[in-house]
Amino acid sequence: MPADVISLREAQLSIEDGIAEFTHTRPERRNPLSLDLRADYIEMLDRVESDRSVRALIITGSGGSFCAGGDLRSLQERLQSDDPEINSPDAMRRRLMAGHAWFERLRNLEMPVIAAVDGPAAGAGMSIALAADFILASTRASFSMSFVKVGLLPDMAAFHTLPRIVGMAVAKDLMLTARRIGADEAERLGIVHSLHDAADLPAQARRFARRFAGASRAALAMTKRLLHKSFETPYAAMAELEANGQAVASATPEHVAAVRRFLAGEPSSFDWDREAAA
Repeated sequence: MPADVISLREAQLSIEDGIAEFTHTRPERRNPLSLDLRADYIEMLDRVESDRSVRALIITGSGGSFCAGGDLRSLQERLQSDDPEINSPDAMRRRLMAGHAWFERLRNLEMPVIAAVDGPAAGAGMSIALAADFILASTRASFSMSFVKVGLLPDMAAFHTLPRIVGMAVAKDLMLTARRIGADEAERLGIVHSLHDAADLPAQARRFARRFAGASRAALAMTKRLLHKSFETPYAAMAELEANGQAVASATPEHVAAVRRFLAGEPSSFDWDREAAA
């Protein structure tokens, strides 16, 4: 089946063989997280969430850049405005909260999300990458919590995601220094899942995403949701959530079919190790 390609404002969404790929398409400005790109994320999420055929989402950039972070031109226009609905602390608060409305949808998307990072992922660009379940990076990728360089705090959920991935001490290092780290260091810190040549990264990301095609969408979705709750949830509450989720998963057609195949000596529809060796 040919790919379904949708051109948005500053991004492109393609869906092919159950894999959605969302690409930032403003490489001449290093793909900043502009207001238009934020609107594109909302439209992409609407489409991907409603399409039950989609099994995984890839987020990537174009032109050797993932995302340079917030659009400083837009921020400058805000600072120069005399309108309190645009240039006031409350206006900034509302802008950020509106961003969290779609960002939480991205983080909790009921399928694996893969960030394919080539070139810089800075500021909010790094925050977007951290919201993915897996980061595949090119050897020339770089990451930076660059916010304090422009006198701002990290945002787009970075205070939540980064310490959980690298620990508090390293999160303080990256946030307070705003230093840039290369792909090798990001892999050592556990931020990056795997490294690839820049030319090979798109194909590797698609191959990685396709390995989820045979998995139970319901099981993956509930596993993600429980993992996201695990750091803040007491044991007893977590045990109840686990039991409730397992009750639902055990009644899905995917579980029934998997048990039948196992007892019949047939190969599983989802076998990560088998797919890796293929």
